[in-house]
Amino acid sequence: MDKSQQKRVVRERLIRQRLNMPDRVRRCDMLQRVVRIWLVNRPDIVIGAYWPIKGEFDPLPALHRWKEDGELLDEPQPRRIGLPVVDKVRKTLKFHAWFPGCPMEEDAFGIPKPKETEVIVPTLLFVPCVGYGPGGYRLGYGGGFYDRTLSTLQPKPYTVGLGFTQEFLFDFEPEPHDVPLDAILNDNGVVWPIR
Repeated sequence: MDKSQQKRVVRERLIRQRLNMPDRVRRCDMLQRVVRIWLVNRPDIVIGAYWPIKGEFDPLPALHRWKEDGELLDEPQPRRIGLPVVDKVRKTLKFHAWFPGCPMEEDAFGIPKPKETEVIVPTLLFVPCVGYGPGGYRLGYGGGFYDRTLSTLQPKPYTVGLGFTQEFLFDFEPEPHDVPLDAILNDNGVVWPIR
């Protein structure tokens, strides 16, 4: 079995486990808390996230709360949240402004995306992890959208992987094109960088 086939098998196993987590509500609540606490002292005002699919953790409630906190603090610039929209030509992602109640439509992959909102450039980007391993490396779905996007965004945003504890892969070996994330959070706290 070659490396791509091995990754496909691991992806399928991890997604199946994630979809069948018996304690999903508790783990999601714990990760919501971790994200909210982690964001407290961050200077970012534009954060890119994702619409959760295949049992992924949903970061949007924590981000909406982060946005509301900025309004309560009466900051000079409003905090903004962006969701990815696929650029079919470049096979990258652009981030469009999102807010609760924002008009949405499905993209080419059937994933909801903001409809006709402005493009924004995040300084911090939350990235979903199918799995993750030592050194801040992430296992995604294999499309390469985030890797290509991160190579084009200027300035490069601070990248944070979000996943569940059981998605850690002790023996994960990154490939030469893989770029490590700046941080990884799970339902137990910060797992990368190790301090």
